[in-house]
Amino acid sequence: MRKYLFAAGVLSACAALLIAAAPAYAAQTGKASWYEMGTKTASGERFQPDGLTAAHRTLPFGTKVRVKNLRNGKSVVVRINDRGPFIKSRIIDVSKGAARKIGLVRAGVTRVSIKVVN
Repeated sequence: MRKYLFAAGVLSACAALLIAAAPAYAAQTGKASWYEMGTKTASGERFQPDGLTAAHRTLPFGTKVRVKNLRNGKSVVVRINDRGPFIKSRIIDVSKGAARKIGLVRAGVTRVSIKVVN
């Protein structure tokens, strides 16, 4: 009996480790905003306001992310090339070009879901 309890305990511990090791950024839901200022991004690239790029706090530069506007269902794939947002309640800042694609320019801030696609 003790052998089975030990095995169940080991399996529970392994499951907990696997869950903890899963990337926290694989999918997120929260607020997004757009920006168009600055000359250089944190990755060293020249900032292009009309490009399909975004700023995220932790995702590696070059990661492609699908950003879906939860109010209208529109989505766009952006490439992470900057750090931010610097407002804690937001999960991503997209370039103005990406904001246009998902209908975010006028609102300024909206609820989105983001998911890594590469």
